[in-house]
Amino acid sequence: MANASIAIQVLPHAEGAELIRIVDEAIAVIKATGLRTVVGPFETTVEGDFDQLMDLIKECQLTCIRAGAPSLMSYIKISYNPEGSVLSIDEKISKHQ
Repeated sequence: MANASIAIQVLPHAEGAELIRIVDEAIAVIKATGLRTVVGPFETTVEGDFDQLMDLIKECQLTCIRAGAPSLMSYIKISYNPEGSVLSIDEKISKHQ
């Protein structure tokens, strides 16, 4: 079981197709981790180890900059239980799908 989950929304300072391209690069980095991930219209949710997720947040920021964003804003939600597990993505949303 995962001891943390995050929701991350990256908002590069870009417009239109360029904005989508940069966000897609950040999503590709997230998916490449192999962690349980759900991409939504406003944010991407990932569950895993707390330290790994904190590193992933940083990597998403750097990926957007490397992809051409001059700057970006990010919104992060973190659920963390150092002594156990957090509710899984499936536990939170399966009844709604």
